[in-house]
Amino acid sequence: MIDTWQQVLPGGISLSCRAAGERGRPVLMFLHGFPEAAFVWDELLQHFAQPEHGGFRCLAPNMRGYEYSSAPSDVSAYRSRHLVQDLVDLAAIESPSTPLAGLIAHDWGGALAWNLANQRPERLQKLVILNAPHPGTFLRELKRNPRQQAASAYMNFLVRADAEPLLAENDYARLWDFFLDMGAGAKNHGWLDDSMKARYRDVWSMGLTGGLNYYRATPLRPPDTQGPSLAALDLPRSALMVDVPTLVIWGLGDTALLPELLDDLESYVPRLTVQRLDWATHWLIHEEPAAIIAFLEHFLAQ
Repeated sequence: MIDTWQQVLPGGISLSCRAAGERGRPVLMFLHGFPEAAFVWDELLQHFAQPEHGGFRCLAPNMRGYEYSSAPSDVSAYRSRHLVQDLVDLAAIESPSTPLAGLIAHDWGGALAWNLANQRPERLQKLVILNAPHPGTFLRELKRNPRQQAASAYMNFLVRADAEPLLAENDYARLWDFFLDMGAGAKNHGWLDDSMKARYRDVWSMGLTGGLNYYRATPLRPPDTQGPSLAALDLPRSALMVDVPTLVIWGLGDTALLPELLDDLESYVPRLTVQRLDWATHWLIHEEPAAIIAFLEHFLAQ
């Protein structure tokens, strides 16, 4: 059973949330990416809410700009510090006296989770990242690796002023291609059936600007003649260290985020475990839910 509601945060932002499990139980928070929404976690919410699988309170917000959540028009409202504060505020409401038992995050949700774990490590006991690059290794690869620069070139399309109508035309043809193109040689795309497409259409029809503003607000984009230069961008090591137990699950078939992003990750995340899925792509939540559940159960039980 999935509960849904609007949670108003202290700063006035409202997040539409999905949850399973009893309030007062240890909280697992799940964060989605682009162009997804909180519903992608439903199977995991229901699984980990069951007493025999931990009996957690499992919570998945639609992040700022998505579905029925607040979607400010100013791009600056999507800078990391604001998005992370949304999550800190939500965690304080759902788990006021104890840290999150786990923060599980994919894609853009993972980018925010890395930052939250760095800035507020006392707010979570464990971190789980699914195909979301650590900012230190991502900046390194964007600066030095032509393969990652080419793989991330789509980001410079998503920041264009006309990205919204281009993505929406022909029944969201380019967005369906996102699912197909970010996993050449994928195990299968059988999950993207008519029912799943209908769920995504419902979310996308509410507006794409909020999700695109995440890309517009970040300086971490591949070099581009129209965009900011990465050459002068430097991130202090203190802003990159994550000292909580961390599990990274990585689909090696991801053609947008290459395996080199895992290289030397342990220098930023000393308590690191990495699980690689050879045939999964960027969309591993849809493709390999059973494997992800198994990895999570083992990690959370440690």
